[in-house]
This record gives sequence, structure tokens and C-alpha cells, in this order.
Amino acid sequence: MSTRYEEPSGVVRAANAVIRWLAEMGVSIAGTHALRVRGRKSGKTRAVVINLLTVDGVDYLVSPRGNTQWARNVRAAGIVETGPRWRRRRARVSEVADTAKPELLRRYLERWYWQVKDYVAGLTPDSTDEEFRAVAPTIPVFALSGADEAR
Repeated sequence: MSTRYEEPSGVVRAANAVIRWLAEMGVSIAGTHALRVRGRKSGKTRAVVINLLTVDGVDYLVSPRGNTQWARNVRAAGIVETGPRWRRRRARVSEVADTAKPELLRRYLERWYWQVKDYVAGLTPDSTDEEFRAVAPTIPVFALSGADEAR
């Protein structure tokens, strides 16, 4: 597991807070979703905005900034909630093996490269398979399963 973490600036944090609020209200900007996960230390629910990647009917969480706080919380909790406040969906998560990440990362970058290009460890949608394999251990990817309406 990598410890790479590209910390967002204060401006990015403020923008993400606005985008997260919109996502929680049901307004998605370029595929954004609200993500809620229980904090691994505090036990409090933490909320962030993420881009939810869907491939062949499976939803994936990708942490392009690396081993972020939310990725560590997801790893520890094993369960997340996504979606707006009135239609939250709960799902189990499992971490994707590094060998399966290259194709998922390529698809993620094909959709959101314009948004994440400054912090994906130098990858582009046109990176080689070798480049994706080399960086895969530094980018957590989680598969969602068993989604149901949260109560």
C-alpha cells in the first residue's frame, strides 16, 4: 500500500465543499456524487465529493490523490453511502487488486482527466499499460457491491 497523498489546497477544499453540498442536494456536476463514510478514528460520518466510475454495471471509487483520509476511512469501514441525502445508497466496498487497476484507471482518466490531471502521478488517458501498472499501487480503487437503500 502506498503512502502517496496529494493534499488539496484551501481553494480546492472550499470548491469541493460547495460541489459536495450540491451533490448532497442531488445536483451532479460532471458525474460527482456525495460519499459518506464512517471515520476510522472518530467514528463520525465524514462526507466528501467523488467521481463514481461505472464499468460493466459495477461502481468504483477511485482516489486519484492517493491514500487520502477518505480512502483510509473507506478501507477501515468497509461500507459507504453514496448519493443525495434523500436517496442514499449503502454499499459494501472491496479494494481492487493492483493488477486489475490499469483498465479502470484508464477509463477514469478518459472521463475526468481534465479535472484530476494535476494529481494522478503523471498519468494521462494515453499512458502505456506499463505506466498504469507502475502507478496502480499508489491509487486506491474500491469496488462497490450489495448496494441497497439506506435506512
